[in-house]
Amino acid sequence: MSLTSKAIDRIAPSATVGVNTRAAELKAEGMNVISLAAGEPDFPVPDFAQEAAIQAIRDGKSKYTAPDGTPELKDAVRAKFKRDNGIDYDRSEITINVGGKHTIFNAMMATLDVGDEVIVPAPYWVSYPDIVQFCGATPVIVECPADAGFKMTPQQLEAAITPKTKWLVFNSPSNPTGAAYTKAEVAGLVEVLRRHPHVWILADDIYEHIVYDDFEFVSLVQQAPDLKDRTLTVNGASKAYSMTGWRIGFAGGPKPLIDAIRKLQSQSTTNPCAIAQAAACAALQGPQDFLADRARAFQERRDLVLSMLGQVDGLKTVKPEGAFYVYPDCSGLIGKRTPDGKTLDTDEDVATYLLESEGVAVVHGAAFGLSPAFRISYAVSSEVLEDACERIQRACAALT
Repeated sequence: MSLTSKAIDRIAPSATVGVNTRAAELKAEGMNVISLAAGEPDFPVPDFAQEAAIQAIRDGKSKYTAPDGTPELKDAVRAKFKRDNGIDYDRSEITINVGGKHTIFNAMMATLDVGDEVIVPAPYWVSYPDIVQFCGATPVIVECPADAGFKMTPQQLEAAITPKTKWLVFNSPSNPTGAAYTKAEVAGLVEVLRRHPHVWILADDIYEHIVYDDFEFVSLVQQAPDLKDRTLTVNGASKAYSMTGWRIGFAGGPKPLIDAIRKLQSQSTTNPCAIAQAAACAALQGPQDFLADRARAFQERRDLVLSMLGQVDGLKTVKPEGAFYVYPDCSGLIGKRTPDGKTLDTDEDVATYLLESEGVAVVHGAAFGLSPAFRISYAVSSEVLEDACERIQRACAALT
């Protein structure tokens, strides 16, 4: 008899976490490694959020909270949705979770049964299909290639919907490509969704504040209020506020879904960390002007990476509209040989070569469902990025 469940056997460890862990191990062994694998901003947590956490500890606010968050944080989230997205939610329509990933996991666990289908555009964040498979449902992968800007068309969405479709996962700006949907592109998808009222939408807006070149972000419910009663709008503190390790995610959605998530969470984590909730509340309520400054810094880093990778034979890039990732097509490197005679047959081989030859950790495209490519996170300083890109240039120039 197997120790592990069928559910756990349906999933794989997170590839992004795995690459970052391997990079850390090599660093500990003395190798000079630059990790461009983690989606973790290098900016500090806002001072006022740090102070709120310290004050919460001093005030003894470190006990259990309600399973799905404190009233104070729920109200801060409600105010955020109104301020940033023009969406009105009641407190009973808000859930607070242990990171955005946990929000998505809870939503899928609370709603999916064997036989259900979930539409996942590719390239996708590595956890989407695994969470679906863990629940016993089937991810329906829709490939969105570089020549389409890594975006799903209304025609592709229409073709993917069946009577078994339960959810569409919609991530804009996207991990791993940085692709972001314009208002017109969102409108096209919305028209399809209106024709299929049985399809729920999980709108992952975690990168909403990281957009470039005057791009105007629009949340799906903001664009289509009539879909509010079947949309879960997911966000969190990790990316905008650099609070990755604090593990606070949140979402707004219909009360029956939020109630189901609360029930599940009451039997798993009990509640998100009380101290982290106090910090997230302060982050959402405090000054927000620094977000635009950080987006400008990310844009400068994006442009640096695009410029330097553009000089590499065998790599092709698409300019991201948001997030902090570049997803270079590395098909021009496939079939080439390394200095020690190994042939690069896959994008995983390319990523391994970059790590072993020059100490640059990236995540191979197969993990995101569209190959051959790899993901670079430019959530590090420009100096580190320049060094990393020079290493990539050197590694690629050494291939024959």
